[in-house]
Amino acid sequence: MERMQRAAGAIVGAAVGDALGGPFEFGPEGAFSQRFPAPGAGGEMCGGGGWDPGEATDDTQMAVLVAESLLEQGGLDAPDVFARFQRWAASEPKDIGLQTEDVLTNGMPWDLAAAIHFQTSQRAAGNGSLMRASTSAVYFAAAGRDETMDAARRIAALTHGDRAAWEGTAIFHELIRVTLDDTAPLTALPDILSHVHPDHRSRYATVLAPDWDPGQATEFNGAVWPCLGSAVWALRTTSGFEDALRAAIDLGGDTDTVAAVTGGLAGAHYGLDAIPTRWTRPLHVPLPGFDGRVLHLADLLHLAQRLEEEPPMRQKR
Repeated sequence: MERMQRAAGAIVGAAVGDALGGPFEFGPEGAFSQRFPAPGAGGEMCGGGGWDPGEATDDTQMAVLVAESLLEQGGLDAPDVFARFQRWAASEPKDIGLQTEDVLTNGMPWDLAAAIHFQTSQRAAGNGSLMRASTSAVYFAAAGRDETMDAARRIAALTHGDRAAWEGTAIFHELIRVTLDDTAPLTALPDILSHVHPDHRSRYATVLAPDWDPGQATEFNGAVWPCLGSAVWALRTTSGFEDALRAAIDLGGDTDTVAAVTGGLAGAHYGLDAIPTRWTRPLHVPLPGFDGRVLHLADLLHLAQRLEEEPPMRQKR
């Protein structure tokens, strides 16, 4: 499979999962299959819960903001990413995580806001940095393991002061990198875990183990560990893009983010052509705070092409 097929699959797949899962957020287990019992029958981009059919949530909106900063700034310019996040948050988007909102609106500078939030709350291991990582994962993949994992940590740290969130995002980045290189992502997990910070390696080894399933989670899947573990579980226990997304959403809870992470992994693994066109056709990504812009499939494909083809520049310190 061509590398571009995988890169586009990762970015479009994450957006599709986000839009599919949004209407089922905080719902019960099995709600998706109860409403759509026959795979492939259509109608799944149903909208609801404040979302229009095919509308992507904050997960994809923030991923696009990261992508556009990387491309326009010629690499990772952390203050620029943070400023874009702030502009978006100030526009009162339909959905924004409580932690992310506090960090982006507490008036602290970009390099202190998340750390101070963590010092105050001691709770910052949400999945809000993982959810937006598809675009940066594609951009930094060509730079190699160390660079892509470091970039993931630095972008995560803009809104999440807990290193657990950094490490989960770094694992996702590396899973995308090896998949773009035609390595089966699940076989790479033992090596990836060896590059996770020692303080967090054991917990990630638990949720990424072959015998782990979401029923064993000790936290709500809005936390970074079970979110990533659930996405890997969905990829491991199914045999196609659609089935992986159905499994992810049927877990209930934070369905948009679990499905976005699953969609990024499954899209990279199976490629763009495996994503049903009935799901990509209505897909659209509003960008609150950015002059009413709305991205559609063609825009996401163009974004994926630029992220894949433009050489990643070294991160600005």
